[in-house]
Amino acid sequence: MNVVIRRGDAALRTAATVAVGVYENSRRLEGAAVALDRASGGALSALISSRDFRGGWLETAIVHPNRGRARRLIAIGLGRRGDDTPHRARLAAAIAARRARELRAGSVALVLPWPESASQDQARAEAMAEGARLGPWRHTAYLREPGPPALRRFEIVARDAESARALAPAVTLGARTGEAVCFARDLSSTPGQDLTPEGLATRAREVGKAAGAKVEVLGVAQLERLGMGALLAVGRGSANPPRFIVLDRAPTRALRRGKPVTLVVIGKGVTFDSGGISLKPHENMHKMKYDMSGAAAVLGLFHALPALDPTSRVVGLIPSAENMPGSRALKPGDIVRALDGTSIEVTNTDAEGRLLLADALGYARRLKPDAVVDLATLTGSIGIALGHLAAGLFTDDERLADELARASSATGERLWRMPLWDEYAPEMKSESADLLNSGAREGGACLAAVFLKHFARGMRWAHLDIASTAWSPVDRAHERRGPTGFGVRLLLEWIARREAN
Repeated sequence: MNVVIRRGDAALRTAATVAVGVYENSRRLEGAAVALDRASGGALSALISSRDFRGGWLETAIVHPNRGRARRLIAIGLGRRGDDTPHRARLAAAIAARRARELRAGSVALVLPWPESASQDQARAEAMAEGARLGPWRHTAYLREPGPPALRRFEIVARDAESARALAPAVTLGARTGEAVCFARDLSSTPGQDLTPEGLATRAREVGKAAGAKVEVLGVAQLERLGMGALLAVGRGSANPPRFIVLDRAPTRALRRGKPVTLVVIGKGVTFDSGGISLKPHENMHKMKYDMSGAAAVLGLFHALPALDPTSRVVGLIPSAENMPGSRALKPGDIVRALDGTSIEVTNTDAEGRLLLADALGYARRLKPDAVVDLATLTGSIGIALGHLAAGLFTDDERLADELARASSATGERLWRMPLWDEYAPEMKSESADLLNSGAREGGACLAAVFLKHFARGMRWAHLDIASTAWSPVDRAHERRGPTGFGVRLLLEWIARREAN
């Protein structure tokens, strides 16, 4: 889909389908909607006067005018006047694009009457372009009848030509970001039969090449030489061997002085998780193809990085394995040794993600990073704590916590700060090894984070437990039931804000 911004008179002269935002209980139209209503013979004002459509948040109605160029108008409720945040613009655009696709419109122009605000215009334009990509997404690779064809074009209607020119870069970035999220969703939707660790490495090579990043894929022999015993142990029960993927994108713009900042992002890449010998119950096990959603977020980030073109060096690390109960599988009671030399007694083979991250964090330390953020569908406990509307944020670094919180607020990808107290640490001590890989059920997400904290020592580090947000149980305006691509927009915003400062 081509997402563009055009001045109002040009867009509305040619659009056959127009989506128009209307405030709740509004008695009059505003901005470009006035001219559109006039051209359509008062179709919109008649809808509002009928009270059949009240403009409630994301309420929609379809109108077929008798006059004018537009053959179809989609009225979209904006809710209460004054709730004009970029995230609400994102959701309004998402619902407009989704309804247009369902109607087989081919293209749609979006008119929102929100007030001029220089500080918000760029953010709103970027958010609307993201929403245009996110709303109509469906994973159709395995469908014989994929449903309505994809939209060809989405036009954001600007006030005038000057605004359209000024906001065009933000729209380009937003569209690329939305595309990257959809790419991550498609990865997380792909069955384990078609996305093994080596298959994930192949996709990483493709993404890295397009992003101008160096890509290195470490196989079993290289992992053995490095001493990545934790990653190797998780993967040994599968016929598909583990991989460790490194994407390294240096800045394309020269810095005035000094070396570039190095930011490391780590994504858990379990391409299918049966639980291993500690086998999961069969209910919902089919969803465990999405246990590589952290890896998908990292690859989605690199997919969009050229549009942002940061002056920071960005390194993506993806430890990838299948967790299967084969004859060589890791057993409860086994002791493995991580890259940093820590010995780990395995009491639960279904607590495998933290073993992968332990080795990835040990590798990250060698890069001397300025900041490290890992994303992992790590624990069911985080969903018990937070439901499906927020991911858990664990860090002892107040500045990094604030950076991520601001990125969360801007993108609508919610984070909730969770405790990372040292008092949890004794529960992860083993009598036979340095650490246990699993503790009590109570506070499970916190215990897992404290386990990771051991391997992140000495680094500015944050852990995002995205098990609660990587899969949506319901349809929302900008995400369907299923994989969400959570983390792509958050990471991009985090990096962009660091660049701006």
